[in-house]
Amino acid sequence: MTDTRFSGVFTQQEALPADAIAAAVDVMQSGRLHRYNSLNGEATETELLETEFAAYQGCRFALACGSGGAAMQIALRALQRKPGSVVLTNAFTLAPVPGAIAACGLTAVLVETTPELVLDVDDLARKAAFTPGAVLLLSHMRGHLSDMDAILEVVARHNLILIEDCAHTMGASWKGRMSGTHGLAGCFSTQTYKHINSGEGGFLTSDDPEFMARAVMLSGSYMLFDRHRAAPDAEVFADIKLETPNTSSRMDNLRAAILRPQLRHLDENVDRWNALYEAVADELSRSNSIRLPQRDGWGKFVGSSIQFFLDGIDQDAASAFVARCGARGVELKWFGASDPKGYTSNHSSWRYLEAQNLPQTDALMAGLFDMRLPLTFSIEDCRLIGSIIRDCAALGDPS
Repeated sequence: MTDTRFSGVFTQQEALPADAIAAAVDVMQSGRLHRYNSLNGEATETELLETEFAAYQGCRFALACGSGGAAMQIALRALQRKPGSVVLTNAFTLAPVPGAIAACGLTAVLVETTPELVLDVDDLARKAAFTPGAVLLLSHMRGHLSDMDAILEVVARHNLILIEDCAHTMGASWKGRMSGTHGLAGCFSTQTYKHINSGEGGFLTSDDPEFMARAVMLSGSYMLFDRHRAAPDAEVFADIKLETPNTSSRMDNLRAAILRPQLRHLDENVDRWNALYEAVADELSRSNSIRLPQRDGWGKFVGSSIQFFLDGIDQDAASAFVARCGARGVELKWFGASDPKGYTSNHSSWRYLEAQNLPQTDALMAGLFDMRLPLTFSIEDCRLIGSIIRDCAALGDPS
């Protein structure tokens, strides 16, 4: 063991590419930042981004939204469910997922988590049996893709409506099929710590014309829905345009201009993230104390963060471990903490939901640690980070 310290910054993203900066400057010089502010019928940056994202996903329709959370809320509202209707979702996720359910006046029923950090399909089947026809808002939390064949079998058996939260899986796929294309809709985020960066922003995608027409109206299109090039034909809006409220959740041309060049570089950046992930994982795998969740070989993931377990660790030891890593420059998040911190929380602190008994998830969260892997890090950085975590885990290992 050594006292080597890591000096990098876990919240420092790469600079925007030069072509994104140039595109943003063009929009600012035009003054036409609003997505519907254009001259002579020209395509705006937001329209073009939607078309390009739909093509990237291989789906019919895409809607650029103000955030990933807004995309989820629009999706849930577009389903026109009665207040209090059940939405099944992951117990292991981030607060915007249950937050979207609660904000729409729906009832979240949380599903247990497996040691691979994905939705427990058996628990899903048990709970779906009591709520046939419910919505499943499936969160691919931290990029861990569920066995989609097994998920879709439960969805079909219980007539569930599947919406995918792909905030951490933009660019990922299952058996060659893009994350977000397995159900009715996919929801994506372009917040700074996601895979393309506009500060805030998101997408909603679907192949269903009526669902997407309601989504476009909900986003705040007014009667300008025909200005969406990746949207249903105008006749689909005939009644929907009069029946659907406006929630003003649009993306603007400035953010769209920033995102379009980044989307073109996404696949190469996925490869870069996965190389960083493998460097850290290789170091962690040499520890007798640390367990990494196993990923199914059928899925292409995006390793923009890494998770690992110290099984059996208690609260005091977990806090001390996080502090040891922090003292050496490695910033970890711990999902088992009794109080939420920063972006990290667990179901016990979501008091806007009815309290739920989730012993399997609770046992896993007690020893679960999480770390970002920004593209500003090098392979050498990640090897050093992994070795520091190993050292700090060994100091707390009584064996």
